[in-house]
Amino acid sequence: MGDPHRVGVVGLGVISRAYLDTLANHPAVSIAAVADLDASRSAAVAAMIPGAEALSVPRLLDRPDVQTVLNLTIPAAHAEISLGAIDAGKNVYVEKPLAVTFQDGGTIISRAASAGVRVGCAPDTVLGTGTQTARAAIDDGLIGRPLSASAVMVTPGHERWHPQPDFYYAPGGGPLLDMGPYYISALVHLLGPVRAVVGAASRLRAERVIGSGPRTGQRIPVQVDSHVTGVLEHADGALSTITTSFDGVATSAAPIEVHGETGTLAVPDPNVFDGEVRLFALGGGEWRVLEPLAGYVGASRGVGLIDLVRADGERPPRAGGDLALHVLDTMTALLRSAAEGRRIELTTVVRRPAPVPLTPVEDWTA
Repeated sequence: MGDPHRVGVVGLGVISRAYLDTLANHPAVSIAAVADLDASRSAAVAAMIPGAEALSVPRLLDRPDVQTVLNLTIPAAHAEISLGAIDAGKNVYVEKPLAVTFQDGGTIISRAASAGVRVGCAPDTVLGTGTQTARAAIDDGLIGRPLSASAVMVTPGHERWHPQPDFYYAPGGGPLLDMGPYYISALVHLLGPVRAVVGAASRLRAERVIGSGPRTGQRIPVQVDSHVTGVLEHADGALSTITTSFDGVATSAAPIEVHGETGTLAVPDPNVFDGEVRLFALGGGEWRVLEPLAGYVGASRGVGLIDLVRADGERPPRAGGDLALHVLDTMTALLRSAAEGRRIELTTVVRRPAPVPLTPVEDWTA
């Protein structure tokens, strides 16, 4: 085994804890530096990771021994930090979405290609045993030819638990750009790329109230649609319906269901790595739970970056930039379709990422 791949982390907010729990103890990766707008936060995190140095963002991007930048900033900063890293000759792995706008996302991918560096992007949850077992079941013909799918995400809004929820309701936020990457990435793994979309959206509340932390009770404006629904036309003809909402209280709908000619699959929440995959076969009398068939067992945030580090020319990263750009294309087209009231064809084409074979935890963590 060679030297660990050296990573610099930019952005040390809530989501960073899950990534650092995985990466700070992985033998393939070394956290060389961390940076945040809050210097005291950088110092505190660096103190907990042997060998890590707290730096400013410009110094981290300029540091020659950092090979990959893990970009965990808020969505509005994704493009700026990713492009800065790429221009410094570094790979980038960015928290979802790839960028706020499709144009910025395209610039990231094209500039990375010109620079000869790689781009990866969350979510990597779809590489766990939940989504990957469902994909293996479909590919093995357990539901026959897939015809349609549904994806549903309904919550009352992240302001109830997040102490700084403003960005969820600012441009680049909203339920689709925030949570849609999980569901659309899963649908591409399950059914292949999307060729066109039709969308509808609403924004029925002008403000939200923060429910936790030092700003409890403060009202924040809603600048984006808070309920988005639509139809995705997949390249092979299957149709998926998707609903993402910050306007509901709860739902009993399965996160994802895939319907085929000879069966239906209930797919677990793509925001987590595992969960039960259930099959109801045509003519059967009940749902049957499938044993894990594929995926990284016991996976956690950051496995997508490890997958990127270990990818090669023959097998691109499974949570790669091309998929992230296609997902961003799908989401921004849905929002544009909702605004313009018309069907929109996508401009990106992507292959389904390589499936993840059933990989025991001791293998991917070694």
